[in-house]
Amino acid sequence: MDLFDLGGKVAIVTGGNGGIGLGIARGLAQAGARIAVLGRNTAKSEAAAAQIHSEFAVEAIPVHADVSKPEDIERAADEVLRKFGRADILFNNAGINIRKPPHEMALSEWNEVMNANLTSAFLMSKAVYPSMKREGGGKIVNIGSMTSIFGAGFAPAYATSKGGIVQLTRSLALAWATDNIQVNAILPGWFDTELTEKAREEIPGLHERVLARIAQGRWAKPADMAGTAIWLASHASDYVTGIAVPVDGGYTSTL
Repeated sequence: MDLFDLGGKVAIVTGGNGGIGLGIARGLAQAGARIAVLGRNTAKSEAAAAQIHSEFAVEAIPVHADVSKPEDIERAADEVLRKFGRADILFNNAGINIRKPPHEMALSEWNEVMNANLTSAFLMSKAVYPSMKREGGGKIVNIGSMTSIFGAGFAPAYATSKGGIVQLTRSLALAWATDNIQVNAILPGWFDTELTEKAREEIPGLHERVLARIAQGRWAKPADMAGTAIWLASHASDYVTGIAVPVDGGYTSTL
């Protein structure tokens, strides 16, 4: 299965120390990639990197970074390039959510979500672009959301940032196509993670409403992200760029 082999490749996963990000990182490691786990929580990143190395026998390093800070992005990218000499794959997964209706949301909260979810993906992509171009190509995958498609009255900044992720993906795909850099997005459905656990606590009846709409009848596990992640990071997707792929168990097909 050479098309899906990531041996020799270096993958950066922001927010890769838990939830969907860890599911992505584990999938890429299973396919042979060396992994840089970027996150704000150093202890979690160290534990995730150790788990990946132990389970898949690939090199995995923790990199401390708050991707809402441009200086952290530059430092983290430089650290990965010093360690591995290259960056072939980037997954822009890190993100936050502030659940408030728009009339209660402060501008500072709006900016906080935009910086963490959207601006960070732009800056991380810029940071690895020179390395990818030098190596003759690369893969960038931005993690959107079902709210890239739907609105979210309880989380307007989050939904707007994730809609922007799709347009950023298309724009980067067009800009860098001749550099052999494919840029795509994944739109996760309802995954059982710490983030959605908090949402279920804050929004009464959310669990039951979501479950009733998912065609496959279950919430996703982080491991359900691995296959799509490997495909979009590998040579199997070399002629695929600028798309947004839902991984949602049929949720967005049920209208």
